[in-house]
Amino acid sequence: MPEREHKLTHIDETGRAHMVNVAAKPETERTAIARGEVVLKPETVALIRQGLMKKGDVLTVAQLAGIMGAKRTSELIPLCHPIPIHQISVDLELDDALPGVKISSRVVTIGKTGVEMEALTAVSVAALAVYDMVKAVEKTGRIQNIRLVEKHGGTSGDVINE
Repeated sequence: MPEREHKLTHIDETGRAHMVNVAAKPETERTAIARGEVVLKPETVALIRQGLMKKGDVLTVAQLAGIMGAKRTSELIPLCHPIPIHQISVDLELDDALPGVKISSRVVTIGKTGVEMEALTAVSVAALAVYDMVKAVEKTGRIQNIRLVEKHGGTSGDVINE
């Protein structure tokens, strides 16, 4: 592995945290895809499917929350750069086999740094919104398996984890 892959980029020579200087990096198209799940009781999934949750449309609210979360990532994660986001999609799907909600996000930019954190934040915030929407009927929901699935662009190249 090249030397830079062994070094934590957000730690300086003295071991202190710092924001990475990306000024000299080229602007390229960058894409990241993340996924996660919210495990729920089958009865709760049925209520969501039937549109019977008192707070409203769980999947739409969670989708919007995920989009909003991605746009605010640099305000939540201390060393993330604020970057222009050109496209965010957050998709939620009820899954009886889980049982629960599967969440995926895809974020695209043209810039000097990637959008992995934005994609992960979108899934995380969407999952939290699902939990918030169903907690009146189920407090045992479990947010799990939030992970980066793909990343494309930038000098470190493509990464496919799934």
